[in-house]
Amino acid sequence: MIKNNNELTDNLFSLVKSLTASEKRQFSLYAGRVAMNSESKFISLFKILCTQNKYDEAAILKGTDISKQQLSNIKSHLYNQILTSLRLNPAVRSVPLQIREQLDFAMILYRKGLYQQSLKLLDKTKTLALLYEEKNIGYEILDLEKIIESQYITRSRANRADLLIEQTNELTHLNGIASQLSNLTLYLYNIFLKNGYVRTPDEKKEVSDHFFAHLPEYDEKRLGFREKLWYYQAYVWYSFIIQDFVSCYKYATKWVALFDKTPHLIAVHPVFYIKGNHYVLESLFYLNRIKQFEAALDNFETILSNTDIPEDDNILVLSFLYVYSNKLNLRFMRAEYTGGEELLDTINKKIDRYRDKVDEHHIMILYYKMACLYFGNRKYDKCIYFLKKIIDNKTTQLREDLVCFTMILNLAAHYEAGQDYRLEALIKSTRIFLSKMNHLHEVQKALMQFLGSLSQISPLEIKNEFRKFHAVLKPYENHPFERRAFLYLDLLSWLEGHINDEPIADVIARKVNKIKSH
Repeated sequence: MIKNNNELTDNLFSLVKSLTASEKRQFSLYAGRVAMNSESKFISLFKILCTQNKYDEAAILKGTDISKQQLSNIKSHLYNQILTSLRLNPAVRSVPLQIREQLDFAMILYRKGLYQQSLKLLDKTKTLALLYEEKNIGYEILDLEKIIESQYITRSRANRADLLIEQTNELTHLNGIASQLSNLTLYLYNIFLKNGYVRTPDEKKEVSDHFFAHLPEYDEKRLGFREKLWYYQAYVWYSFIIQDFVSCYKYATKWVALFDKTPHLIAVHPVFYIKGNHYVLESLFYLNRIKQFEAALDNFETILSNTDIPEDDNILVLSFLYVYSNKLNLRFMRAEYTGGEELLDTINKKIDRYRDKVDEHHIMILYYKMACLYFGNRKYDKCIYFLKKIIDNKTTQLREDLVCFTMILNLAAHYEAGQDYRLEALIKSTRIFLSKMNHLHEVQKALMQFLGSLSQISPLEIKNEFRKFHAVLKPYENHPFERRAFLYLDLLSWLEGHINDEPIADVIARKVNKIKSH
């Protein structure tokens, strides 16, 4: 597919700016390996792009002998040359790339008519592919083996045909299961990004019916690492969506244990290993198991320093998202709303640093957690500042529940900040916006109604109204579909703080200490 010029320019420039100093040196050596390339136009383009902070076409045309008509083709050539150089870089030569390369070599030998050499290399490469659970490549290897065996009398091994048929059937079966499970996992992830968690028994039934209808039949004894990994992932997402966090913890733990039993696969699939550990932490957060969470977070940070985890941009970004998201979660669990300025400042700086590599949805979730922390610390202006970033975001479609909680917390923050003059207009605009949502949580509906009535209540009656609203919300504290509303911002503690004239952080801290003492 041919890219348009703007897309090609953006892709090339971002690729060049992502290169490390060592990768730039390697490219210079790679591109200059032939004397005639030393003054090639694509090298001139590379050198000038390295010096630019923003793409400047005029400077390129002025600083090189590239004409405007040539530029598009040279950019495309440079893009492909950089990727080829990176593919040859030892630092990024992952096991799947090495296996793919060996398959390419076997194809070259086959086309040269060196059938025995090709089959020998294919057999060796297939063993490596299956060891590292690269079963899709394993299937391609088998295809080439069958082509060679069916076209030429190699007499490579007795019963060779039977063995290849048996291996093909097994990989076909396992690849089919993996495909069904990965499709199911992707479907659940998409549902979660769009709607968040289930809010009613009917929604739970709908998700459950789809999940079990699309869960493939399997014989657990035949499943390998890859199939089990997709199976556990599917159950983690299903459990998350229906808010069964005990089940989520169970399958996230199995997910991590799968890697612990096969440590040679950590370096091959570091992203999955990191995500598995993150979901263990997420589950413990929702279950409010503070001591287990603290130990798991310490273990997670130790894991990230493991030499088996490669230091590439993808890992750096994921590490940032998961470590700091969970550091914020730990503060909520401990009721540590004060003293977090340094942590929040670090998160802000890292968001700016990685913004072009982090999707907007994850950034908005961090902003929401930061806003909740500021709310608990009674820094309402800063809380409103971060909530406004979410409300004003037009670049991505955010989860409905995240938008709902954001807009309602925004109302509460304006009330607490004493900005009553804006409250009526905000409530009106919020109602209009939320009316377009599929469903609201009962807690959200009640909070909207309560905040809308505050401006009409006499100051002498305000405490009594807080008591009444506390009684309305209390039944939802342990409700299977409503309790998440109390996770980041404990609304009951907020009300109790107003009733007893004390900061919300003190109310929550007292509850946390009571839990710890039991």
